[in-house]
Amino acid sequence: MNMVTHIYFLTREFPSNEQFGLTSQITRSAVSIPSNIAEGFGRQSKKEFAYFLLISLSSLFEMQTQLEICKKVKILKEIEFVSIYESSREVERMLSSFIRTLKK
Repeated sequence: MNMVTHIYFLTREFPSNEQFGLTSQITRSAVSIPSNIAEGFGRQSKKEFAYFLLISLSSLFEMQTQLEICKKVKILKEIEFVSIYESSREVERMLSSFIRTLKK
């Protein structure tokens, strides 16, 4: 949730011409991460939960890619990119570990 909040604050500063482009894509993929975790938690089995965690992980990878694009086209400053990217890597490690645990 903290990472998603951070994304929302970062994207507020994006150029207005990106409102329906990268801004929309990044916020949708970011929101999808905790949303799928919550949906999976409400399922009946560990297998289903793991499936939704995988969807969350996919959304995270999508968001990371979009952030890389923002850095390359100079929408995001290097320091902003590093901060949010490191947060995303931590979420990635947690999700991957949780998925492995559920699959055992």
